Amino acid sequence: MTATTTTVFEQLESDVRSYSRMWPTVFDTAKGAWLRDENGKEYLDFFAGAGALNYGHNNPVLKRALIDYIVGNGITHGLDMATVAKRRLLETFRDRILGPRNLTYKVQFPGPTGTNAVEAALKLARKVTGRQSIISFTNAFHGMTLGSLSVTGNSMKRAGAGIPLVHATPMPFDNYFDGGTADFQWFARALDDSGSGINRPAAVIVETVQGEGGVNVARPEWLRALADLCARREILLIVDDVQMGCGRTGPFFSFEVAGIEPDIVTLSKSIGGYGLPLALTLFKPEFDIWAPGEHNGTFRGNNPAFVTAQVALEHYWSDDRLETSTLELGDRIHTRFVGLTEQFDGLSTRGRGLVQGLAFADASQAGKVSQIAYDNGLLVETSGPSDQVVKLLPPLTIADDELELGLGILADAVASVCRAKDAPV
Repeated sequence: MTATTTTVFEQLESDVRSYSRMWPTVFDTAKGAWLRDENGKEYLDFFAGAGALNYGHNNPVLKRALIDYIVGNGITHGLDMATVAKRRLLETFRDRILGPRNLTYKVQFPGPTGTNAVEAALKLARKVTGRQSIISFTNAFHGMTLGSLSVTGNSMKRAGAGIPLVHATPMPFDNYFDGGTADFQWFARALDDSGSGINRPAAVIVETVQGEGGVNVARPEWLRALADLCARREILLIVDDVQMGCGRTGPFFSFEVAGIEPDIVTLSKSIGGYGLPLALTLFKPEFDIWAPGEHNGTFRGNNPAFVTAQVALEHYWSDDRLETSTLELGDRIHTRFVGLTEQFDGLSTRGRGLVQGLAFADASQAGKVSQIAYDNGLLVETSGPSDQVVKLLPPLTIADDELELGLGILADAVASVCRAKDAPV
């Protein structure tokens, strides 16, 4: 990027920007799995808006519906008023998502972002139980507003709050101690021990796969044990499916693999279908004790997002083809990553569906790989407490040849950074 093209960003935009530093160009157009910058260079997108673009950029099915809605003078801003667009979304969500899974959740539109959904979930859990404390997990990420940040693990992000983040207690996530159930046994023991110093919590909040935390995957049996622990002690279970929901791990909800039914679920990112801001907080009907207007937000009624969300559910979730494809593509990435771990020192792999991570024992290598990939036309980000994991979040709709092209670019980047196992010492 030339100095002239960056001037306005450097002069006017806050230094808080981050992705623009990783990928220093000015993007102009996008379609499917591709972004193009203002100079015409194309980039294969294995980032997908941090998981907000599961159906790709400018998906033609969703774009047509959005254009028709706007041209027809459809309502854009509706607060929580009843609209035709909202009705169609709720009916489709009931018929395509909740009904087939025997779920009876009520739907709350808390505001346009994932952290809005999490804030609503935390407030509701405290209101239902009359308790204050929330249990979260090591390396969790739930958002950047104060309530969501209190249950987030990253020390740098937490420090940005500027005040103590209270009424939340972290526990070890699955396999935090690299083996067995010691982490979970500590959690259960601490809950029951009056000397542990832990107040009886209102809720436990968990990601089934910690994306920002380093693609840490909870085993189904661990999730089932967690759900059972919460049920026995009358603690609400919140699953944060903001990034891992909407099919990212295969099934629509990431917790389906464990066969559990959380008390509260948060959705955002790809629930809007087209990348438009939208968030849902789902909860069991018996917990719908809000007073009218007790939790609200000016932009909780983003009707264009209702339109694209409804069409996405109708088009992609009327059968199991997308789920099957996502799992197959995820297996292909995993196989390629296993090959890299066998070829190069200091690598390991983890993931589920189309969230896959390649972890580096030398954390600095992950950033180098990401940079080389960018130079060669592939967008991948890093995650984890030391940014030691190259995280892949390609669109679920990516074509086979696009996936292979991206994996080839990534493999070449790894080869240029890492030492081959058969290389002479």
